[in-house]
Amino acid sequence: MAAAAKEALYSFVRPLEKRDGTVLRLQQYGLGGVGCVVWDAAIVLAKYLETQHFSGAIAGTHALRQRSVLELGAGTGAVGLMAASLGADVTVTDLEELQDLLKLNIKMNEHLITGSVQAKVLKWGEERKDCFSPPDYILMADCIYYEESLEPLLKTLKDLSGPKTCIICCYEQRTMGKNPEIERKYFELLQLDFDLEKIPLEKHDEEYRSEDIHILYIRKKKCHQGDFKWRGVAEND
Repeated sequence: MAAAAKEALYSFVRPLEKRDGTVLRLQQYGLGGVGCVVWDAAIVLAKYLETQHFSGAIAGTHALRQRSVLELGAGTGAVGLMAASLGADVTVTDLEELQDLLKLNIKMNEHLITGSVQAKVLKWGEERKDCFSPPDYILMADCIYYEESLEPLLKTLKDLSGPKTCIICCYEQRTMGKNPEIERKYFELLQLDFDLEKIPLEKHDEEYRSEDIHILYIRKKKCHQGDFKWRGVAEND
Protein backbone atom coordinates (compact mmCIF):
# COMPACT_ATOMS: atom_id res chain seq x y z
CA MET A 1 0.00 0.00 0.00
CA ALA A 2 1.35 3.43 -0.94
CA ALA A 3 2.40 5.60 2.00
CA ALA A 4 -0.18 8.31 1.18
CA ALA A 5 -3.03 5.80 0.92
CA LYS A 6 -2.00 4.11 4.16
CA GLU A 7 -1.88 7.46 5.95
CA ALA A 8 -5.36 8.36 4.67
CA LEU A 9 -6.74 5.02 5.83
CA TYR A 10 -5.61 5.48 9.42
CA SER A 11 -5.99 9.25 9.65
CA PHE A 12 -9.26 11.05 10.35
CA VAL A 13 -10.54 14.35 11.76
CA ARG A 14 -12.77 14.52 14.84
CA PRO A 15 -15.01 17.61 14.79
CA LEU A 16 -15.91 19.26 18.09
CA GLU A 17 -18.66 21.83 17.82
CA LYS A 18 -18.51 24.78 20.18
CA ARG A 19 -21.50 26.55 21.69
CA ASP A 20 -21.04 29.49 19.32
CA GLY A 21 -21.45 27.17 16.32
CA THR A 22 -17.80 27.13 15.27
CA VAL A 23 -16.06 23.77 15.03
CA LEU A 24 -12.67 22.65 16.30
CA ARG A 25 -11.15 20.09 13.92
CA LEU A 26 -8.92 17.54 15.62
CA GLN A 27 -6.65 15.36 13.54
CA GLN A 28 -6.18 11.92 15.04
CA TYR A 29 -4.58 8.68 13.92
CA GLY A 30 -5.91 5.13 14.03
CA LEU A 31 -2.37 3.83 14.46
CA GLY A 32 0.04 4.94 17.18
CA GLY A 33 0.00 5.44 20.93
CA VAL A 34 -2.85 6.53 23.18
CA GLY A 35 -2.01 10.19 22.55
CA CYS A 36 -3.08 9.98 18.90
CA VAL A 37 -6.80 9.70 19.72
CA VAL A 38 -9.37 12.14 21.12
CA TRP A 39 -10.60 10.32 24.24
CA ASP A 40 -14.06 10.83 25.74
CA ALA A 41 -12.65 12.47 28.89
CA ALA A 42 -10.94 15.11 26.75
CA ILE A 43 -14.24 15.93 25.05
CA VAL A 44 -16.06 16.10 28.40
CA LEU A 45 -13.43 18.45 29.85
CA ALA A 46 -13.25 20.62 26.73
CA LYS A 47 -17.02 21.09 26.74
CA TYR A 48 -17.05 21.70 30.51
CA LEU A 49 -14.84 24.74 29.92
CA GLU A 50 -17.72 26.27 27.97
CA THR A 51 -20.35 25.75 30.67
CA GLN A 52 -21.86 28.61 32.65
CA HIS A 53 -20.74 26.86 35.84
CA PHE A 54 -17.09 27.13 34.87
CA SER A 55 -16.97 30.24 32.72
CA GLY A 56 -19.18 32.64 34.62
CA ALA A 57 -19.51 34.29 31.22
CA ILE A 58 -21.00 37.79 31.38
CA ALA A 59 -21.22 40.15 28.40
CA GLY A 60 -18.89 38.07 26.26
CA THR A 61 -16.14 37.56 28.82
CA HIS A 62 -14.87 34.16 29.94
CA ALA A 63 -13.03 32.89 33.02
CA LEU A 64 -10.11 31.76 30.82
CA ARG A 65 -9.65 35.04 28.99
CA GLN A 66 -6.02 36.19 29.37
CA ARG A 67 -5.34 33.39 31.86
CA SER A 68 -2.27 31.16 31.60
CA VAL A 69 -3.08 27.50 30.97
CA LEU A 70 -0.85 24.43 30.80
CA GLU A 71 -2.21 21.15 29.46
CA LEU A 72 -0.44 17.95 30.51
CA GLY A 73 -0.56 14.82 28.34
CA ALA A 74 -2.26 16.90 25.66
CA GLY A 75 -2.23 14.25 22.91
CA THR A 76 -4.25 15.82 20.10
CA GLY A 77 -4.54 19.08 22.04
CA ALA A 78 -8.36 19.05 22.19
CA VAL A 79 -8.65 20.55 25.68
CA GLY A 80 -5.91 23.12 25.23
CA LEU A 81 -7.28 24.25 21.88
CA MET A 82 -10.72 24.73 23.41
CA ALA A 83 -9.14 26.86 26.15
CA ALA A 84 -7.19 28.91 23.58
CA SER A 85 -10.39 29.47 21.60
CA LEU A 86 -11.93 30.87 24.79
CA GLY A 87 -9.18 33.46 25.20
CA ALA A 88 -6.55 31.65 27.30
CA ASP A 89 -2.80 31.72 26.70
CA VAL A 90 -2.11 28.01 26.44
CA THR A 91 0.90 25.72 26.38
CA VAL A 92 -0.01 22.18 25.30
CA THR A 93 2.59 19.62 26.37
CA ASP A 94 3.34 16.00 25.60
CA LEU A 95 6.21 13.75 24.53
CA GLU A 96 8.47 14.49 21.54
CA GLU A 97 6.68 11.98 19.31
CA LEU A 98 3.37 13.88 19.61
CA GLN A 99 4.69 17.34 18.80
CA ASP A 100 3.96 17.09 15.07
CA LEU A 101 0.34 16.12 15.74
CA LEU A 102 -0.08 18.94 18.27
CA LYS A 103 1.40 21.49 15.87
CA LEU A 104 -0.80 20.22 13.03
CA ASN A 105 -3.93 20.66 15.16
CA ILE A 106 -2.81 24.12 16.26
CA LYS A 107 -2.40 25.07 12.59
CA MET A 108 -5.79 23.60 11.63
CA ASN A 109 -7.58 25.64 14.31
CA GLU A 110 -5.58 28.87 14.40
CA HIS A 111 -8.54 30.83 12.94
CA LEU A 112 -10.52 30.04 16.13
CA ILE A 113 -7.81 31.02 18.62
CA THR A 114 -8.63 34.20 20.53
CA GLY A 115 -5.82 33.77 23.06
CA SER A 116 -2.59 32.02 22.12
CA VAL A 117 -1.33 28.43 21.95
CA GLN A 118 2.04 26.75 21.61
CA ALA A 119 3.27 23.16 21.87
CA LYS A 120 6.20 22.07 24.04
CA VAL A 121 7.85 18.81 25.01
CA LEU A 122 7.29 17.80 28.63
CA LYS A 123 8.15 14.42 30.09
CA TRP A 124 6.60 13.89 33.51
CA GLY A 125 9.02 13.63 36.41
CA GLU A 126 12.01 15.21 34.69
CA GLU A 127 13.78 18.27 36.00
CA ARG A 128 13.31 21.13 33.55
CA LYS A 129 15.89 23.65 32.41
CA ASP A 130 13.28 26.00 30.92
CA CYS A 131 11.08 26.33 34.00
CA PHE A 132 7.42 27.14 33.51
CA SER A 133 5.95 29.87 35.69
CA PRO A 134 3.05 28.49 37.76
CA PRO A 135 0.00 28.83 35.47
CA ASP A 136 -3.48 29.89 36.49
CA TYR A 137 -4.80 26.50 35.35
CA ILE A 138 -3.35 23.07 34.65
CA LEU A 139 -5.65 20.88 32.56
CA MET A 140 -5.36 17.10 32.25
CA ALA A 141 -7.68 14.53 30.71
CA ASP A 142 -7.31 10.75 31.06
CA CYS A 143 -3.78 10.92 32.43
CA ILE A 144 -4.30 8.14 35.00
CA TYR A 145 -3.72 4.77 33.39
CA TYR A 146 -0.10 3.64 33.80
CA GLU A 147 1.06 2.72 37.30
CA GLU A 148 4.67 3.59 36.50
CA SER A 149 3.64 7.12 35.47
CA LEU A 150 1.86 8.03 38.73
CA GLU A 151 4.81 9.32 40.73
CA PRO A 152 6.37 11.20 37.76
CA LEU A 153 3.00 12.86 37.12
CA LEU A 154 2.63 13.84 40.77
CA LYS A 155 6.14 15.29 40.79
CA THR A 156 5.34 17.37 37.73
CA LEU A 157 2.11 18.63 39.29
CA LYS A 158 3.96 19.67 42.43
CA ASP A 159 6.79 21.27 40.45
CA LEU A 160 4.62 23.25 38.04
CA SER A 161 1.68 24.34 40.20
CA GLY A 162 1.68 27.34 42.49
CA PRO A 163 -0.49 28.19 45.50
CA LYS A 164 -3.08 29.82 43.22
CA THR A 165 -3.01 27.24 40.43
CA CYS A 166 -6.24 25.34 39.83
CA ILE A 167 -5.64 21.87 38.38
CA ILE A 168 -8.66 20.49 36.55
CA CYS A 169 -8.49 16.73 36.11
CA CYS A 170 -11.01 14.79 34.04
CA TYR A 171 -10.78 11.01 33.93
CA GLU A 172 -12.85 8.01 32.97
CA GLN A 173 -13.31 5.58 35.84
CA ARG A 174 -12.46 2.10 34.56
CA THR A 175 -13.24 -1.11 36.41
CA MET A 176 -11.25 -3.65 34.40
CA GLY A 177 -7.93 -5.19 35.43
CA LYS A 178 -5.61 -3.06 37.54
CA ASN A 179 -7.39 0.22 36.81
CA PRO A 180 -9.24 0.52 40.16
CA GLU A 181 -6.01 -0.13 42.09
CA ILE A 182 -4.09 2.42 39.98
CA GLU A 183 -6.77 5.05 40.58
CA ARG A 184 -6.85 4.33 44.32
CA LYS A 185 -3.06 4.64 44.57
CA TYR A 186 -3.02 7.83 42.53
CA PHE A 187 -5.57 9.63 44.67
CA GLU A 188 -4.00 8.44 47.91
CA LEU A 189 -0.65 9.86 46.80
CA LEU A 190 -2.22 13.01 45.39
CA GLN A 191 -4.01 14.01 48.58
CA LEU A 192 -0.76 14.01 50.54
CA ASP A 193 -0.05 17.40 48.94
CA PHE A 194 -3.32 18.49 47.33
CA ASP A 195 -6.96 19.13 48.19
CA LEU A 196 -9.59 17.74 45.83
CA GLU A 197 -13.11 18.85 44.97
CA LYS A 198 -15.41 16.76 42.80
CA ILE A 199 -17.61 18.67 40.35
CA PRO A 200 -21.18 17.25 40.39
CA LEU A 201 -22.37 15.63 37.17
CA GLU A 202 -25.19 18.14 36.79
CA LYS A 203 -22.60 20.90 36.38
CA HIS A 204 -20.93 19.18 33.42
CA ASP A 205 -22.00 20.02 29.87
CA GLU A 206 -25.65 19.05 29.35
CA GLU A 207 -24.87 16.75 26.40
CA TYR A 208 -21.23 15.76 26.86
CA ARG A 209 -21.33 14.03 30.22
CA SER A 210 -21.21 10.47 31.54
CA GLU A 211 -21.62 8.91 34.98
CA ASP A 212 -18.23 7.19 34.68
CA ILE A 213 -16.33 10.35 33.67
CA HIS A 214 -15.38 12.61 36.58
CA ILE A 215 -14.06 16.16 36.85
CA LEU A 216 -12.02 17.24 39.86
CA TYR A 217 -10.55 20.56 40.96
CA ILE A 218 -7.16 20.01 42.57
CA ARG A 219 -5.24 22.62 44.55
CA LYS A 220 -2.11 22.56 46.68
CA LYS A 221 -2.90 22.09 50.35
CA LYS A 222 -3.00 25.09 52.62
CA CYS A 223 -3.69 22.91 55.65
CA HIS A 224 -4.29 19.25 56.46
CA GLN A 225 -7.90 19.49 57.58
CA GLY A 226 -10.91 18.32 55.61
CA ASP A 227 -8.92 16.11 53.27
CA PHE A 228 -10.75 14.54 50.36
CA LYS A 229 -11.00 10.77 50.86
CA TRP A 230 -10.80 8.66 47.73
CA ARG A 231 -13.67 6.21 47.47
CA GLY A 232 -14.40 3.37 45.09
CA VAL A 233 -17.10 3.20 42.43
CA ALA A 234 -19.83 2.01 44.80
CA GLU A 235 -19.18 4.84 47.25
CA ASN A 236 -18.91 7.75 44.83
CA ASP A 237 -22.59 8.63 44.71
